[in-house]
Formats: sequence, C-alpha cells, structure tokens
Amino acid sequence: MILFGGILSVKAITFLTFTVFLIAAAGYLLGKITVKGVNLGTAGVFIMALVYGVFLYKHLGTQLQVNEVTFVKDALKIVENVGLVLFVTAVGYIAGPNFFRNLKKNFKSYIVLGLIIILSAGLSAIAVLYIGGRFTDLPKEEFKAIVVGLLSGALTSTPAFSAAKEAIGGELDSLVAVGNGIAYLFGVIGVVLFVQLMPRFEKADMETERAKLTVSAEEKKKEGPAKLTELDPFGFCAFSIAAVLGMILGSVKVAGFSLTVTGGCIIMALVLGHFGRVGKISIMPKTTTLRVFRELGLMLFLIGAGVAGGASFIQYFKPIYFVYGIFMTLIPMIIGFLFAKFVLKLPLLNNLGSITGGMTSTPALGTLIATAGTEDVASAYAATYPIALISIVIASKLIIQFC
Repeated sequence: MILFGGILSVKAITFLTFTVFLIAAAGYLLGKITVKGVNLGTAGVFIMALVYGVFLYKHLGTQLQVNEVTFVKDALKIVENVGLVLFVTAVGYIAGPNFFRNLKKNFKSYIVLGLIIILSAGLSAIAVLYIGGRFTDLPKEEFKAIVVGLLSGALTSTPAFSAAKEAIGGELDSLVAVGNGIAYLFGVIGVVLFVQLMPRFEKADMETERAKLTVSAEEKKKEGPAKLTELDPFGFCAFSIAAVLGMILGSVKVAGFSLTVTGGCIIMALVLGHFGRVGKISIMPKTTTLRVFRELGLMLFLIGAGVAGGASFIQYFKPIYFVYGIFMTLIPMIIGFLFAKFVLKLPLLNNLGSITGGMTSTPALGTLIATAGTEDVASAYAATYPIALISIVIASKLIIQFC
C-alpha cells in the first residue's frame, strides 16, 4: 500500500483501527459508571484517550516502524478532523429550527444571560492568562494554549476546544488538549452539582417552581404535511453540502480573523436547519442521522484530540492548572445565576435551565430535568445554548489572536 509517499504495512492500519475502537469501547464503559446520579457520559472517551496517550502513545516506536508511526499520528489527526466536522455540523442542524425563533422571542433574558456567562468566562481566562503568566516558566504561547484549553474544559465546550486547537495550530495544539483534560472533569461535575444543590439552598418547592416556568416546551409547527423531495433517504447529501459550505465559510479571513471549520460549519448548519428546504427540496437531514453523527463525531474528535493531548499531559500538568479550571467554571456560573435572579428576575428553574445552556453542559441539563421533575426546563437550555456555543468559540479565538 502506497500512502503519504511511503510503503505502509497492513499492521499500521490495523493498529490504528484497533486503537480507535479500543478507546471508544473503554471510554463508553467508563462513562456509564454512575455515582449518586452523576456520570461522565461521552466524556469518558476523552478520559480514556488521555490515558492511552499518557501511557501508550510514546511507545509506538517499539511496535511500529518510523514511517508507520508517522502514519498513525497523521491518521489520528484525520480522525479528529472528520469527527469535528460531523459533530459541529450536527449540533448546528439540531439547534437550527428553534434558534432564530428563540433569539427573537427571548433576547432580553436568555440570550443576554448566555452572553453574560461567556463574557465572564472569557474575562476569567484572560485574568488567568495575565496573572498566572507571571508565575509560570512556560513561554507565553504555550501557556496561552493551555489556558484556552482550560477554558473549553471548564465550560465542557467541544466546539470551543476544537476552535482553540485550530487557531493555535502546529505542535502547540496538543497543549490545548492538556488544558481541556485538566479542567473538563470539574467542568462536568461542578455544573451537575450546582443544579442539584441550588434548589436545596433556595429551599425551593419544586411543585411551585414548575408552575412558574415561563418558557413552554418546544413549539411544534402547525403546518400541513409538505411533500418535499429528499436527496437521499437519510439526509447524507444535505449534511455533506452543509459541511462543505461551512468549511468554505470558515476558511474566509477578514482582517486576519476567520471562523475556522468549527464556526463556519455551525453557522452554515444553523441557517440551513432554520429554513429546512430550498423550494420543494429538503435540506434537513433526518433527526436520527443528526443524533448519530453528533455522537459519532464527538467520539472521533475526542479520541483524536485526547490521544495527542495525553502524550503531553504529564510533561505539562501542574496542580495549579486544575485550580485555574475550577475558577473558570465557578465564576461564570455564579455570576450568571446572580444576574438571572436579581436582574432578569427569572424563576429558579428558568434560571438553572439557562445556566446549563450558558455553560454548554448537556450532562447538567439531564440532571436538572431529573431534579425539577419536568422536561420543560430544556426550553431555557435550548434558548441559551446556541448563542453561548457560538460566543465561546469566538471568545476562544479572540483570546488566542489578541491576548
């Protein structure tokens, strides 16, 4: 087999395939473990990829020849990038049908709250960058890569993680994965515990709070069934068109700034998902397709990014980075909660639903639904999540380029 200018054995390809599925299997098993209602979910895949990178990635040379090792490393990068496109395009499509309606209907409360949370998170990251930078012996660019990784982990934001890796580029992108891995665990657990504990601290009567919910569940369009022409049974063609157009949009640079693949694919999918059709042609993939692509893409991205990050994890890990991650999780969450309570006057469950969206924390939403006893809180999450998602991607890129 001729590939990358060299002859590679079947052994290298088999090794790569085995690695991907081994990490996926072990990661999902880890993510399934539940302690007092809390589990890692798909984040377990990222943890196992980090572990693999820490303990096994450096020993590839003992198993493979030099050109085969290079192939495996390059191929893992391809796995990461394919996963990224699948994930962010699916996320944009899923949010698209409700995004612009929520943007118009709930701007004063949910959208402003999402921006406040991300602004607080971005400022906390900048504070860490400048204050913590005085006490580190790392070069500025290396420390910056770790800090933006900490930010994406603190908000459990895979799009921000991927955007930061793209913007950093080169060898330093592995340091973004190091920072993300350090902050991710508390980023998940911190928000999950927050939405469980706040009703207790507030001594809330859940039956009363459920009655106060001001956002109804997702509205269904009352339209007659339209006969649309589908390009293929599952929507693969429409999805691929959105991905291609998103990558083109993400590559456009204005004054040195670009949306990158992450931002371009999310925005393109949001727009196409909002309209859903061009004339009588459907440009909306099946819901099952989007859910599968979202999960598959996330899994592949976390494997590719996690293995590379794990290879540098031990070298760059310091306990203070974990503290920085806690800081970046708690500050925006607390500020957001207080702003929603005292300025926006949101009821408790609307407040907490918006916090899970603003912190881009899907695991916390699941916990909140169980705590609140109603799925209606998901509407507040859906209203805040997309704007927070896009804002954190942009904030990460701005920090990298201008700080």
